[in-house]
Amino acid sequence: MSEEEVGDGAGIRVEDRAILESLVFGADGLLPAIIQDDENGDVLMLAWMDREAVRRTLTSGRVTFWSRSRQEYWRKGDTSGHRQYVRSVAADCDGDTLLVRVVQLGAACHTGSRTCFDGRELPAEQGEPVIADR
Repeated sequence: MSEEEVGDGAGIRVEDRAILESLVFGADGLLPAIIQDDENGDVLMLAWMDREAVRRTLTSGRVTFWSRSRQEYWRKGDTSGHRQYVRSVAADCDGDTLLVRVVQLGAACHTGSRTCFDGRELPAEQGEPVIADR
């Protein structure tokens, strides 16, 4: 993909550099990014980003990931047409996970499902909250 398609970052602000420096990447240089539908709150998928993928996501308006299997950048929708447009990006309290809220066009999952979690529930014992007496 060309720099023109993802933004070359020439306009990246000093604040943006500080944001990138504040994030905590794993030993492999990656951090998880949870992708959530901005309209209904559905969790669509989880993928991985390195520093450059985060920069591209913050500066282009489209979500870019690092593919661990292909060892290359991929921007959701460039081959499938199922695009993700950034609405907001937030880091968790430890700075080691991102929550990216998007407008999702089409399926988020490579299987064609709306989310990567459709129809994949595992049997789990449900817990009941206990409110302690005060």
